[in-house]
Amino acid sequence: MKMQRKQFRIGDLAKQLNVERFVIRFWEKEFNLKGTRSKGGQRFYEGKDLATFEYIKDLLYKQGFTIAGAKQKLTATPKKDIIASKRTTLPETMPLAGDVRKQLLDIRAQLVRLHKLL
Repeated sequence: MKMQRKQFRIGDLAKQLNVERFVIRFWEKEFNLKGTRSKGGQRFYEGKDLATFEYIKDLLYKQGFTIAGAKQKLTATPKKDIIASKRTTLPETMPLAGDVRKQLLDIRAQLVRLHKLL
């Protein structure tokens, strides 16, 4: 499911991450994350927020970090905007061992999809 809207609510974010809403609220508090709020106080999130929460989930659930360890990792990770100055491609004739070329093209496609989410 790809999120097309510029902003979305906590329920949408929780569904996308496959976690409960209280987990999002807990992570906001623990990791000192601030989403935007409506005049009525409802939370709204953007694509960059989704990427941050996905990273936190990966650190905690897949990589086995503790909350304290994930906080350190999150603050140690440089947050740079990557802007490509020109399109890069791999030449069809480039001799790469085995399946490496296909893997690189798959990674590139995944990065393009991730960039569109942001």
